[in-house]
Amino acid sequence: MLIRNADPFRELDRITQQLMGTTNRPVAMPMDAWREGDRFVLEFDLPGISPESVDLDVERNVLTIRAERVSGNGDWQMLASERPRGAFSRQLVLGDNLDLEHIDATYRDGVLRLVVPVAEKAKPRKIEVRSDNDAPAAIGS
Repeated sequence: MLIRNADPFRELDRITQQLMGTTNRPVAMPMDAWREGDRFVLEFDLPGISPESVDLDVERNVLTIRAERVSGNGDWQMLASERPRGAFSRQLVLGDNLDLEHIDATYRDGVLRLVVPVAEKAKPRKIEVRSDNDAPAAIGS
């Protein structure tokens, strides 16, 4: 189970943008998440970001993703700048039923993909039902 950790300023930004008539800023790290059997898959769009600048941390059940898109360097002048630049971060609160010790992370074609398995303790299991005939006899009977 994934629990979305809301940005405390997102609602304030939305209200300000509505009142001031400004357009919405793009989400710097858009995400898709779904479940495939006994695992959750998360994909983050990070085009133009070097894999070396991606940093993943898990503390308790909070997953933090950090990445940075740097501006080019050299002797040039920016003519248009619509893509967000700088450092980006996102936090997700992951449920207790996930195995945070075995997260698999890959980065390909500008997409960061995390596969988080469901913890063994959270998987369905069979419980044996014994009949009264199998139960040990009560003491003093």
